[in-house]
Amino acid sequence: MQATRGQRALDGLDDEDLAFIKRFILASGSLKELAAAYGVSYPTVRLRLDRLIQKFRILDENRSEDPYERLLRVQFAEGKFDATTFQQLLTAYQQQKGPA
Repeated sequence: MQATRGQRALDGLDDEDLAFIKRFILASGSLKELAAAYGVSYPTVRLRLDRLIQKFRILDENRSEDPYERLLRVQFAEGKFDATTFQQLLTAYQQQKGPA
């Protein structure tokens, strides 16, 4: 089952995420080197990595098989909306969907 969850996590990444991971590996995990390669500050790269880590956690967890819920969680991890908005959208969707 681990391979299935791991594969689902990788499938949930877009090309930009995969390119970031590749550059991170090629930089031997050096955020300083990665920041220089992207031409951004260290905190910007750190934030990007933190969001990617959160995205992996969401995609790897077996919380929900529902694709819309996973999408909401990934969008939240990417900082597309705040915690209040995320919770409102998730609650409204779950109420609309009804009991499982």
